[in-house]
Amino acid sequence: MAVTVLLVDDEELVRAGLRAILDAQPDIEVVGEAADGAAVVPLVRRLRPDVVAMDVRMPLLDGIEATRAVLRSVPEPPGILVITTFEEDAYVYEALRAGADGFLLKRARPAEIAHAVRLVAEGESLLFPAALRRLAAGRGNERSRRVLERAALTVREQEVLRLMARGLSNAEIAGRLVLGTETVKSHVSSVLAKLGARDRTQAVITAYESGFVVPG
Repeated sequence: MAVTVLLVDDEELVRAGLRAILDAQPDIEVVGEAADGAAVVPLVRRLRPDVVAMDVRMPLLDGIEATRAVLRSVPEPPGILVITTFEEDAYVYEALRAGADGFLLKRARPAEIAHAVRLVAEGESLLFPAALRRLAAGRGNERSRRVLERAALTVREQEVLRLMARGLSNAEIAGRLVLGTETVKSHVSSVLAKLGARDRTQAVITAYESGFVVPG
């Protein structure tokens, strides 16, 4: 089954470029386009894409509010991949905090774009570049500190969270800790549940904001 994608960007040229790149992949299909975040929820309900690739800055409804709207109102929502021009963009960080699953620069190479879509569709890995890690770490958050304290993660779960924060996949974490992949998946699920995190991105943001993990 192909990974289905909805493209959302107010620049027609950007949408056309992304469509050409993604439609050239044998396992990815662009099923729709929108020029603003205000159109996202109705299109997601109608098209049921696996991934929404969405610009973070749009004139009517930006990617932050569109992300919140999708997660709030759509049962079993798609993965949301934020696309932007600048990596050190506070808007991107806020979109990730709002629940977006990944991050992509518009200048990324075609292979990187396709890979990012596949990762978000799988819900397996995290696109959280060093610049945004620094931004998260610079936003100390008392709520995140309390969440982490209450979670009472085991030593193994702490190890897993630290590796998640470095962007490692389950398979990579398994190799690093010499564990089975299914065991790692179980630890990841436990970490998310204890932190009350929707996904890996939310867990990693909590880890950085609380000071549990520091960039470097």
